[in-house]
Amino acid sequence: MEITDLGAYQQAVRQVLTRDLITATRPRPGVLEQVLPWADQLVKDFRDLFGYQLIATTHLVRLVRRFDGFDATQGQLFAKNGKPFDRRRLAYLCLVLGSFQRSRVEISLADLVRLFTPAANGIAGLGFQPTVTAHKAALVDALDWLVERGALRLSDGSLESWAYDDGDALYDIDHEICTVLFKPARPVQHLTSAAGLLHSGMPDVLRTARRLLVEQPVVYFAEVPPEIAEVLPRAADELARFTGLKVERRAEGVMLADPSGRFTDRPFPGRGGAVNRAAGLLLAKIADLAEEEELQRLAVSVSDDLLVRIDAGLPADGIVHGLAWTPPPSSAAAPPPAELWFVEQERLAAMVDALYTELGAASFTSVWQADPAGLLAAAVTFLNDLHLLRSVPGGVLVLPAAFRYRNISLALPQDPRLPFESESP
Repeated sequence: MEITDLGAYQQAVRQVLTRDLITATRPRPGVLEQVLPWADQLVKDFRDLFGYQLIATTHLVRLVRRFDGFDATQGQLFAKNGKPFDRRRLAYLCLVLGSFQRSRVEISLADLVRLFTPAANGIAGLGFQPTVTAHKAALVDALDWLVERGALRLSDGSLESWAYDDGDALYDIDHEICTVLFKPARPVQHLTSAAGLLHSGMPDVLRTARRLLVEQPVVYFAEVPPEIAEVLPRAADELARFTGLKVERRAEGVMLADPSGRFTDRPFPGRGGAVNRAAGLLLAKIADLAEEEELQRLAVSVSDDLLVRIDAGLPADGIVHGLAWTPPPSSAAAPPPAELWFVEQERLAAMVDALYTELGAASFTSVWQADPAGLLAAAVTFLNDLHLLRSVPGGVLVLPAAFRYRNISLALPQDPRLPFESESP
């Protein structure tokens, strides 16, 4: 790859990898103009290195990824308040997108709800009742998500007025954005397993290694087959030039590190609110216990067959059996067990209680000051997403990269009497 301005090209690569969608206003004005001059080269390189499809027009840039396996953080969506979408919100989002007709360039909220309601009520266990507050809140989050990405543009009225009384709103529909937001590998009604959404071509260990390195915070040798572990260092060196990131190698695995802290959708450590900083404080306490050998070590498999759990929730009806796709049997061997520190749930709760005593409940903002159990759950979920902890029945396993933060200081407030920053979406 011969690039005359490698720094500008690498910046464009990082923008594409860390943004779900780039438009004239998202994530901010000027980013689309940074990326589009490199569109042809980016399309080729993402296809050659990862097998990804880059959609680039004068109005948007969207990277359509293909995965070799699932992890719990892939494709996670978040509401404006920073909380992850639950299954209801994800279902509502899909149903809303499915209700848009190409012949319509605008739609009122009343018409949208009229089209959406029977579809939701036709799904067992889902449903939609406008008199149920939780249902309306979930639909509001789904619509806000589409507005934030420009798929809908409010031209009149207010979503809030509908949420709290009988108001209405009028939206312009951007069908181009709606089309690129959801592009599954196969029609979902043809699938008998979520494996149909994964890459199914000839195996390419180097491509798989590259995908892992850019999609996961850290890749552990114990989580991948030996043939992939063997090529991880080579793949990391290739991607260092492609992205401008730094390769960090340890005995347990490989990661691409960004000293600026911008190559991520979940900055850590940082000044990202009470959850982020409480997570850092938890890691510091866990590291202290490990150094004092007060934790037990368990030999466990660090792989998690998420595919089996996803398929367990697959609906029995709605599949077009004449065109159904069934996954071939897998011959992949499970990675050998690894020995990891284990922290019991009771001990984690005691750590958070100690933080509330040391810093005062008011330090954790009004959102969490009366909810230490909720803060603990949010912090553990956050650290799971970063592949620093792994939740298991009865507690958490401490993954090797967590000990990079044994001397963490950015998570500590400058003055214990001052509160943590407010939560930001």
